[in-house]
Amino acid sequence: MFIVSCASNKPIDPQLNQLIAQKLMIDLRYFCPILAIDENCTQAMTELPPELSKMVSESGIGGVILFADNLENTEQMLGLNYALQQAAQRGGHEALFVAIDQEGGRVVRIPQNLATSFAGNMAIGATYAQHGEKFATSSGEIIAKELLALGFNVNFAPTVDVNVNPLNPVINVRSYGENAEIVAKLGTAQMAAMQSQGMIATLKHFPGHGDTSVDSHTGLPRVEHSLSQIKSTDLYPFQYAIDNDAPAMIMTAHIQYPQLDNTIFTAKDGSEVILPATMSRKILTDLLRTKMGFKGVIATDALNMAGIAHYFDETEAVIQTFAAGSDIALMPIAIRSPADIPKLQRLIDDIGQAVHSGRLNRQELEESGQRISQLKAQYQIGQFYLQPLEQSVLKATEVLGAAEHRQVEQELADRAIVEIKNQGGFPLSNKVKNILLSMPDTTKCMALTFALKTRLNGVNIRCRSLANPDSAADLTALEQADVVIAADITPDQSLAELGGMDDIANWRQRAPKEQQITQQLALLQAAKAQNKTTIFVSMRTPYNVSQFAHYADAVLATFSYNLNKTDYMHDDGRLIIQYEGAIYNALADILTGRKIASGSLPVSIEL
Repeated sequence: MFIVSCASNKPIDPQLNQLIAQKLMIDLRYFCPILAIDENCTQAMTELPPELSKMVSESGIGGVILFADNLENTEQMLGLNYALQQAAQRGGHEALFVAIDQEGGRVVRIPQNLATSFAGNMAIGATYAQHGEKFATSSGEIIAKELLALGFNVNFAPTVDVNVNPLNPVINVRSYGENAEIVAKLGTAQMAAMQSQGMIATLKHFPGHGDTSVDSHTGLPRVEHSLSQIKSTDLYPFQYAIDNDAPAMIMTAHIQYPQLDNTIFTAKDGSEVILPATMSRKILTDLLRTKMGFKGVIATDALNMAGIAHYFDETEAVIQTFAAGSDIALMPIAIRSPADIPKLQRLIDDIGQAVHSGRLNRQELEESGQRISQLKAQYQIGQFYLQPLEQSVLKATEVLGAAEHRQVEQELADRAIVEIKNQGGFPLSNKVKNILLSMPDTTKCMALTFALKTRLNGVNIRCRSLANPDSAADLTALEQADVVIAADITPDQSLAELGGMDDIANWRQRAPKEQQITQQLALLQAAKAQNKTTIFVSMRTPYNVSQFAHYADAVLATFSYNLNKTDYMHDDGRLIIQYEGAIYNALADILTGRKIASGSLPVSIEL
């Protein structure tokens, strides 16, 4: 394991330090001006504090990434991004990359009640048979327009992983599907649409995260594909985009690919492990740059993920990935308080010593720096901040969630839903008076209830939330029900995806996924025994519909469960909180016969 020796340090080289700093992208998710020893900072950074402004000015870092915690409303988002760019400008540095993960579907960072929130990649994949690249292009254009209006210039999207593993815990609906050619066409179309608007798009996760059963946030996945399968499946979308367009950026994956590089390294805990792609020169330089011909910027996935952090020290991780050929180290260190800020300069100095010692090639670093500068110049990322902030706020207010954007959002949801089975389950008759819903959490209960009640006059709807530990006791409502609709989200949603107050309060007591499935099956079985109409809705990946199909008269797949929260004061002074979303509108329209489910399954399932 490499250790920097203070005794052998050479004098600081300001030009080299500036070059290194431009290759670092820091997250500013949380920051606590005052933080006790051994205390974790969870205070969201929504305004740029003087300490971080000074850090940006003095260090010359090349970029930052922001998360949902940083983003509250239009004026606040623009104010923060302006402040970041002004700090870089005061230091005499190039404009910052200001990055975000705004894929659509379940990975969105901008508040969904403000920005257009599309159903996501697998929903787009479900429209391909009838609509080709239409929704990949239209969603890419709209996502780019709205992000640019807020001051973002890098979007870490689209995901072009080919989801060939039904047990994939991290990609699943973030993929367009299991067909590499369709993934390639849709991913390239969405990327090209973003870049046509002036947004730097990012293909991820190279060389492919589609056949993993481990989340690289929590472990180090390994793909055992043969070389021919790697070429025809995993690499195919990346090669297609390189050959047919000009990807601005590609993000690496923290994944082992023994057939591409089986080099063994000694981890910080002493264990011997195969080198992950992010640290592999054979994969990033020899394969991606030389053989596949990629000319753009290579960014790592977050280096604080367990797939890297468990095996490498922070400084060593950056040195290794730069040696492998990456241009940008994403989230190499955490800056959470003023005490952490000196770590950034130490990291820059240590990387500089790795150049002086010969571990890193200065010419390669300079070529990397040129790629970064050229990309910033090509996309003119500094131009946005030449206009007054007030003018940008007015423009962004008009662009975010514009009526024509929301119309496309709804159209995608309408066209994406797949009818997997229907033996008299829907359309629902006007004679239906009582519906029992069983949903993953309270917000989904509220959204589907609202959508159905606006389409069915005089219907009584009761809903149980599976996030409530007492949800299994609500079977008494079954006796009065004419129709039972049960929905499932598999893989299970995280705490961050839950929204209802009862769900958050009870999340620790929430039944595990297996128990939730058991509860849904018990409800459908009991309903069938009582000759009730039963409908099952898969709201994420539809691989497990075979468990439910026998007990359901109808089965639908939506691939999405995005919703918006709005609140307003009723005439009588009550605060009304409402949840709704395009996918729930589409589902209600299909269930009531107003629209037809026209989507096609983008992945294979068995009934």
